[in-house]
Amino acid sequence: MQPALSRPRPPVRIAALYHFTRFADPAAVQAPLARLCEEQGVKGTLLVAGEGINGTIAGSDDSIERVLDHIRALPGCANLGFKESRADALPFHRMKVRTKREIVTMGEPDIDPVANAGEYVAPENWNALIDDPATIVIDTRNDYEVAIGTFAGAIDPQTRTFRDFPAWFRAHRDELLGDDAPKVAMFCTGGIRCEKATAFLKSEGVEQVYHLEGGILKYLETVPPEQSRWEGECFVFDQRVSVVHGLDQGECELCHACRMPIRPDDRASPLFQEGVSCPACHAERTEEQRAGYAERERQTRLAAARGQAHVGATHMRARDD
Repeated sequence: MQPALSRPRPPVRIAALYHFTRFADPAAVQAPLARLCEEQGVKGTLLVAGEGINGTIAGSDDSIERVLDHIRALPGCANLGFKESRADALPFHRMKVRTKREIVTMGEPDIDPVANAGEYVAPENWNALIDDPATIVIDTRNDYEVAIGTFAGAIDPQTRTFRDFPAWFRAHRDELLGDDAPKVAMFCTGGIRCEKATAFLKSEGVEQVYHLEGGILKYLETVPPEQSRWEGECFVFDQRVSVVHGLDQGECELCHACRMPIRPDDRASPLFQEGVSCPACHAERTEEQRAGYAERERQTRLAAARGQAHVGATHMRARDD
């Protein structure tokens, strides 16, 4: 029997990163970083704010390493961590390095994750924490992300954006915490939102607050499927749309009309029409809007047949909300 041929390693290196630190002048950080990314042919999005840096970039091994080295040399970033994955082609079409008020938008200006975040929990210790009956587990991601996968037993805040999280917690605090002061464990895709959420809860007087180090992505990379408490797929902010254990690409796709993730069973729905509607957005669009989407889809297919990219083709969601 011939030995199975191993698949060549995909050539594109993808680095999802964030780091809370204090930048006195975000604009002074942004300009050289944007220039370096352009010189190296790196694509993706990086957000720079007074509270740190956040984003996902893709390129060759050497080019990504040069950008990471540049970021590590910035104030407070020597211990920068990142999640790495591979792809056969660049998952982004352009490079954006932007300054913002926050690297992940919560709308609570007094929150300081540098000084007041909760306790990290390594992926290999996460199961023990969330299996503890004295722990409540909260998914800090948005509703469309939770819809395709989450940890068993996690609370879904059903928020549309991360800036809705503080109001949700304040409205439900008593029923969530009761009189027992439970441990609160929170998680998100890569760790940034749950880390900031722990700082928010601590500012609200909650003492025992924990967050999953490296987020769901690190958990799926680290924990074997047979030991996993994860159910479903994890939405990611690039053209893979979703990943599963081992960070292999999942089965979800994007609806080209609303840019929400759709599962294989959604495609079987009578409300699904390629590039026009899906079960999540059909009721929210008018017939006129759907007609416009249908024309855009037709033009996209014609451009693809000519080997061209159509200007109306779907772009990925930003990952800062």
